[in-house]
Amino acid sequence: MENPRPDKVATVSEIAEKMSGVEVVFVTEYRGLTVGALAELRGALRTVGSEHKVYKNTLARRAAADTGNSALVDLLVGPSALTFVSGDAAATAKALKEFSKTNPLLVIKGGALAGKLLTAKDVEALADLPSRDVLLAQLAGAIQAPLVKTAGLLQALPRNMAYGLKALLDQKAA
Repeated sequence: MENPRPDKVATVSEIAEKMSGVEVVFVTEYRGLTVGALAELRGALRTVGSEHKVYKNTLARRAAADTGNSALVDLLVGPSALTFVSGDAAATAKALKEFSKTNPLLVIKGGALAGKLLTAKDVEALADLPSRDVLLAQLAGAIQAPLVKTAGLLQALPRNMAYGLKALLDQKAA
Protein backbone atom coordinates (compact mmCIF):
# COMPACT_ATOMS: atom_id res chain seq x y z
CA MET A 1 0.00 0.00 0.00
CA GLU A 2 1.41 3.36 -1.00
CA ASN A 3 1.42 6.46 1.17
CA PRO A 4 -1.19 9.08 0.25
CA ARG A 5 0.07 12.32 -1.21
CA PRO A 6 0.33 15.21 1.28
CA ASP A 7 -2.04 17.41 -0.74
CA LYS A 8 -4.73 14.72 -0.61
CA VAL A 9 -4.23 14.25 3.13
CA ALA A 10 -4.55 18.03 3.57
CA THR A 11 -7.75 18.10 1.50
CA VAL A 12 -9.29 15.23 3.50
CA SER A 13 -8.44 16.99 6.77
CA GLU A 14 -9.89 20.28 5.40
CA ILE A 15 -13.18 18.54 4.48
CA ALA A 16 -13.27 16.71 7.82
CA GLU A 17 -12.69 19.97 9.68
CA LYS A 18 -15.53 21.67 7.78
CA MET A 19 -17.88 18.71 8.40
CA SER A 20 -17.02 18.66 12.10
CA GLY A 21 -17.66 22.38 12.42
CA VAL A 22 -21.26 22.29 11.14
CA GLU A 23 -24.47 20.48 12.06
CA VAL A 24 -25.77 20.10 8.49
CA VAL A 25 -24.12 19.21 5.18
CA PHE A 26 -26.09 19.12 1.91
CA VAL A 27 -24.96 17.28 -1.22
CA THR A 28 -25.87 18.59 -4.67
CA GLU A 29 -25.10 17.53 -8.20
CA TYR A 30 -23.85 20.37 -10.40
CA ARG A 31 -23.44 18.56 -13.75
CA GLY A 32 -23.79 21.05 -16.60
CA LEU A 33 -23.79 24.25 -14.50
CA THR A 34 -21.58 27.03 -15.79
CA VAL A 35 -18.88 28.64 -13.69
CA GLY A 36 -20.99 31.80 -13.55
CA ALA A 37 -24.02 29.88 -12.28
CA LEU A 38 -21.90 28.19 -9.59
CA ALA A 39 -20.54 31.59 -8.54
CA GLU A 40 -24.11 32.92 -8.32
CA LEU A 41 -25.11 29.91 -6.19
CA ARG A 42 -22.12 30.41 -3.90
CA GLY A 43 -23.08 34.06 -3.45
CA ALA A 44 -26.68 33.18 -2.60
CA LEU A 45 -25.54 30.59 -0.07
CA ARG A 46 -22.96 32.93 1.46
CA THR A 47 -25.75 35.38 2.37
CA VAL A 48 -27.44 32.68 4.51
CA GLY A 49 -24.19 31.64 6.22
CA SER A 50 -23.28 28.59 4.13
CA GLU A 51 -20.37 27.52 1.98
CA HIS A 52 -20.62 25.53 -1.27
CA LYS A 53 -17.48 23.61 -2.29
CA VAL A 54 -16.58 21.02 -4.90
CA TYR A 55 -14.21 18.21 -3.83
CA LYS A 56 -13.16 14.91 -5.30
CA ASN A 57 -15.70 12.28 -4.22
CA THR A 58 -13.07 9.82 -2.98
CA LEU A 59 -11.59 12.44 -0.65
CA ALA A 60 -15.02 13.63 0.50
CA ARG A 61 -16.10 10.02 1.19
CA ARG A 62 -13.01 9.42 3.30
CA ALA A 63 -13.60 12.63 5.28
CA ALA A 64 -17.30 11.77 5.74
CA ALA A 65 -16.40 8.34 7.10
CA ASP A 66 -13.77 9.85 9.41
CA THR A 67 -16.20 12.40 10.91
CA GLY A 68 -19.16 10.07 11.49
CA ASN A 69 -21.08 11.35 8.48
CA SER A 70 -20.98 7.99 6.72
CA ALA A 71 -24.58 8.62 5.60
CA LEU A 72 -23.11 10.94 2.96
CA VAL A 73 -20.92 8.25 1.37
CA ASP A 74 -23.74 6.87 -0.82
CA LEU A 75 -24.65 10.37 -2.04
CA LEU A 76 -21.12 11.18 -3.20
CA VAL A 77 -21.39 9.71 -6.69
CA GLY A 78 -20.99 11.70 -9.88
CA PRO A 79 -20.22 15.43 -9.93
CA SER A 80 -21.08 16.33 -6.33
CA ALA A 81 -20.65 19.48 -4.31
CA LEU A 82 -20.94 19.90 -0.55
CA THR A 83 -22.79 22.75 1.14
CA PHE A 84 -21.62 23.33 4.71
CA VAL A 85 -24.35 25.02 6.75
CA SER A 86 -23.11 27.16 9.61
CA GLY A 87 -26.22 29.36 9.70
CA ASP A 88 -29.91 28.53 9.36
CA ALA A 89 -30.36 25.10 7.74
CA ALA A 90 -33.88 25.93 6.55
CA ALA A 91 -32.69 29.14 4.89
CA THR A 92 -29.87 27.25 3.15
CA ALA A 93 -32.25 24.53 1.96
CA LYS A 94 -34.60 27.26 0.72
CA ALA A 95 -31.74 28.97 -1.17
CA LEU A 96 -30.75 25.66 -2.81
CA LYS A 97 -34.36 24.91 -3.75
CA GLU A 98 -34.92 28.41 -5.20
CA PHE A 99 -31.72 28.19 -7.22
CA SER A 100 -32.64 24.74 -8.54
CA LYS A 101 -35.99 26.16 -9.76
CA THR A 102 -34.22 28.63 -12.04
CA ASN A 103 -31.31 26.27 -12.79
CA PRO A 104 -32.69 22.73 -13.17
CA LEU A 105 -29.16 21.39 -13.68
CA LEU A 106 -28.59 21.75 -9.93
CA VAL A 107 -29.96 18.58 -8.32
CA ILE A 108 -30.34 18.32 -4.56
CA LYS A 109 -29.25 14.79 -3.63
CA GLY A 110 -29.71 14.96 0.14
CA GLY A 111 -27.48 15.57 3.12
CA ALA A 112 -26.66 14.79 6.69
CA LEU A 113 -28.05 16.37 9.85
CA ALA A 114 -25.96 15.49 12.91
CA GLY A 115 -24.79 12.31 11.18
CA LYS A 116 -28.29 11.22 10.08
CA LEU A 117 -29.12 10.87 6.38
CA LEU A 118 -31.43 13.44 4.80
CA THR A 119 -33.06 12.47 1.52
CA ALA A 120 -33.78 15.00 -1.22
CA LYS A 121 -37.42 15.08 -0.03
CA ASP A 122 -36.23 15.84 3.53
CA VAL A 123 -34.18 18.77 2.25
CA GLU A 124 -37.20 20.08 0.31
CA ALA A 125 -39.39 19.73 3.43
CA LEU A 126 -36.75 21.66 5.35
CA ALA A 127 -36.84 24.34 2.64
CA ASP A 128 -40.60 24.68 3.07
CA LEU A 129 -40.25 25.50 6.78
CA PRO A 130 -40.57 29.14 7.79
CA SER A 131 -37.34 30.90 8.70
CA ARG A 132 -35.94 30.74 12.22
CA ASP A 133 -37.16 34.27 13.00
CA VAL A 134 -40.71 33.44 11.88
CA LEU A 135 -40.71 30.24 13.96
CA LEU A 136 -39.53 32.17 17.03
CA ALA A 137 -42.24 34.78 16.48
CA GLN A 138 -44.87 32.04 16.19
CA LEU A 139 -43.58 30.45 19.41
CA ALA A 140 -43.69 33.80 21.20
CA GLY A 141 -47.25 34.34 19.96
CA ALA A 142 -48.28 30.90 21.14
CA ILE A 143 -46.83 31.60 24.59
CA GLN A 144 -48.31 35.12 24.74
CA ALA A 145 -51.89 34.21 23.70
CA PRO A 146 -52.94 32.43 26.92
CA LEU A 147 -51.33 35.17 29.02
CA VAL A 148 -53.26 37.90 27.19
CA LYS A 149 -56.47 35.92 27.61
CA THR A 150 -55.82 35.49 31.34
CA ALA A 151 -55.07 39.20 31.74
CA GLY A 152 -58.34 40.04 29.96
CA LEU A 153 -60.29 37.75 32.25
CA LEU A 154 -58.66 39.22 35.34
CA GLN A 155 -59.52 42.76 34.15
CA ALA A 156 -63.12 41.72 33.43
CA LEU A 157 -63.82 40.71 37.06
CA PRO A 158 -63.42 44.15 38.69
CA ARG A 159 -64.88 45.94 35.64
CA ASN A 160 -68.02 43.77 35.72
CA MET A 161 -68.26 44.22 39.46
CA ALA A 162 -68.03 48.01 39.03
CA TYR A 163 -70.77 47.91 36.34
CA GLY A 164 -72.92 45.82 38.67
CA LEU A 165 -72.41 48.21 41.58
CA LYS A 166 -73.18 51.24 39.36
CA ALA A 167 -76.35 49.55 38.11
CA LEU A 168 -77.34 48.76 41.70
CA LEU A 169 -76.71 52.37 42.80
CA ASP A 170 -78.64 53.71 39.79
CA GLN A 171 -81.52 51.39 40.62
CA LYS A 172 -81.60 52.49 44.28
CA ALA A 173 -81.41 56.19 43.25
CA ALA A 174 -84.37 55.75 40.92
